[in-house]
Amino acid sequence: MDYTKSFASALQTIRSEGRYRVFADICRQRGSFPRARHFGDTRNDDITVWCSNDYLGMGQHPDVLAAMHEAIETVGAGSGGTRNISGTTHYHVELERELADLHGKEAALLFTSAFVANDTTLATLQKLLPDSIIFSDAKNHASMISGIRNGGGEKRIFATNDVADLERHLKSVDIARPKIIAFESVYSMDGTIAPIGKICALARKYKALTYLDEVHAVGLYGARGGGIAERDGVMAEVDIINGTLAKGFGVMGGYIAATADLCDTIRSYAPGFIFTTSLAPAIAAGALASIRHLKTSNVERETHQERARTLKRKLKNAGLPVLDNPSHIVPVLVGDPVICKMVTDTLLERFGIYVQPINYPTVPKGTERLRLTPSPLHSDADMDHLCTALKALWAECPMSVEQKRAAE
Repeated sequence: MDYTKSFASALQTIRSEGRYRVFADICRQRGSFPRARHFGDTRNDDITVWCSNDYLGMGQHPDVLAAMHEAIETVGAGSGGTRNISGTTHYHVELERELADLHGKEAALLFTSAFVANDTTLATLQKLLPDSIIFSDAKNHASMISGIRNGGGEKRIFATNDVADLERHLKSVDIARPKIIAFESVYSMDGTIAPIGKICALARKYKALTYLDEVHAVGLYGARGGGIAERDGVMAEVDIINGTLAKGFGVMGGYIAATADLCDTIRSYAPGFIFTTSLAPAIAAGALASIRHLKTSNVERETHQERARTLKRKLKNAGLPVLDNPSHIVPVLVGDPVICKMVTDTLLERFGIYVQPINYPTVPKGTERLRLTPSPLHSDADMDHLCTALKALWAECPMSVEQKRAAE
């Protein structure tokens, strides 16, 4: 077996398809978000970041930074172990209490990332509920798909946000059989929003648990940042909420919030929780400060929504193919992986604009796109510069699949 040849062949496959991923070597500049320093091959440039999931810029907030500095000075760097063995600090306990309160649940459980939280929880639930079946939205995140696969149980895929299709699947299963409906609130690539209340109503009718991923909504929606479920007044109807500390809250980590017994059961049975070193106390402290701030401040959320609406309007006025949706996600369709990367490379090199190309397998082939994430700190001048650059590149680049479809 020629191992080197196998690896080289695998890399060549994705290069030939135009979807080989290159990391941008950047350093964010504290206090000047969304500015950053790009370390290129020949020079270092100041750039504007347009693809960060630090949606509200909370990773730069003074309260968050102060809390992290204080935690480091108080307890040091790492947690020192897994949660079971010396790694449960008071910062973790406080953060779980704060998250439970945020979602109106009895308890919450921290993980090192929302990916791990989804993967571990969904897999463990299937093992705890013999003969269970999961109903999964067709556009669920890779972490949810991974957890569902790792659980090894039966699954049914329903069309995205389609309650009629979901009910069709639910009807076909014995009502006494354990069921879990797994879905997201905001789908991060298209920006669509789930009808959470209607899905929960079906869950009650067919006696299913609901598992809601609010990763792209926590901190951003609701009176206190509890997500779309809070905004829509249906948070109490959802059984299990998954969220992240790395996007709206600007730090790192993931969690679930649910009943005390469910969280305790996952804590006691899930290998992805039991055998993982806990979050560093400074990270927990920063997340705690961010959540507490956003529970009482709506300025960031309101400005964020205004910025997203403004950018979509400017892109449409410039004749660019922005995908309309009701959320803060701003996708600009390209439809070809090679052209998508060509556009993003040129944006960075010529215009000092950093946008990462979104290609397969993150999105289906033929739907490659730029995924723009305006924050409260992106100015009108930043947006105008972006729109001017994109309009110029759309005129220069070969016709993409999306442009050909439009022309036809």
